[in-house]
Amino acid sequence: MDIGIHSFAALFPDPATGALPSAADRMAGLLDEIQDADRVGLDFFGIGEHHRAEFLDSAPAVILAAAAARTSRIRLTSAVTVLGAADPVRVFQEFATLDLIAHGRAEVVVGRGSSVEAFPLFGLPMSDYDDLFSENLDLLLKLGETTTPTWEGRFRPALNGQGVYPRPHQARLPIWVGVGGTPQSFERAGKLGLPLMIAIIGGTFERFRPLVDLYREAGARAGHDPATLKVAVHAMGFVADTDDEAHDIFFPGWAQMIGKYAQERGWAQPSRAQFDELASPNGAFIVGDPATVTANILHVNEVLGGISRIAFQMTSAASEPGAMTRSIELLGTEVAPAVRAFGDGSGLPLSL
Repeated sequence: MDIGIHSFAALFPDPATGALPSAADRMAGLLDEIQDADRVGLDFFGIGEHHRAEFLDSAPAVILAAAAARTSRIRLTSAVTVLGAADPVRVFQEFATLDLIAHGRAEVVVGRGSSVEAFPLFGLPMSDYDDLFSENLDLLLKLGETTTPTWEGRFRPALNGQGVYPRPHQARLPIWVGVGGTPQSFERAGKLGLPLMIAIIGGTFERFRPLVDLYREAGARAGHDPATLKVAVHAMGFVADTDDEAHDIFFPGWAQMIGKYAQERGWAQPSRAQFDELASPNGAFIVGDPATVTANILHVNEVLGGISRIAFQMTSAASEPGAMTRSIELLGTEVAPAVRAFGDGSGLPLSL
């Protein structure tokens, strides 16, 4: 099982002091996090995409390219690229260029996007939200197959054999589909035979099992090899030396981030009781000491019928760089080896 981190490059005030770091300092800290993840042996690091004042990740490929120059082995991915609001040709070119810089370590996770600010920003109607994504994914996959595609769609000018360069270092640029809880999205990914990244940020992991089964059944009906139907999970996660410490470090930033969205959307403000329930063994957060986190990962693997990858969304703790460094270290040196050892035949087989 691959174990890694996703970041949203958030620029929020320190929950305790109210001090706001400079954007340059936050970016430097983020690159340090990626370098630390590479150093401790984590498998991948992903950068999200947002177009809001409190995030610095409107151009994730640029951040990942800077990280590529400072790392040697970790895979570098978007998390996610809002493909419906992007030109697939430019997305392909950007990540092919990243792949060259990283010597074959680039990946793309594409999705419709839960933050939709990109659509009005780029003059795209929300009424075409799903159709834009579907068409752009079709073209992006075509670009991976041929340098000189012939392609026609509704929203973008046709391609009639124009060359799309550069080509990636890898023979095929890996493309994952990021999904939330929409059955049609799971089924579409299965029909296409693409690996699946599920964002699980609330509720329980068990409730996603029918959707994972739908994905696998759709892939099987389409004739895809089950080995190619990989399932990954993106979840709120953090590791510290004790469960209490992990909860106390992660909660303030999470409450601040969720509270901002709650205020905008008319939701109730998040509470510590709500957080503790989400971070309990029955919740969807993987927050605790190494033993707790390891057990939670194995639980996720079991209830979803085997997963290939798990991504920890750790941005909530970014205002405490020392704690973030420690969490990355524990994830790479204690949690990841324990999870992988469990799949060596001594316990539940882990999906490869």
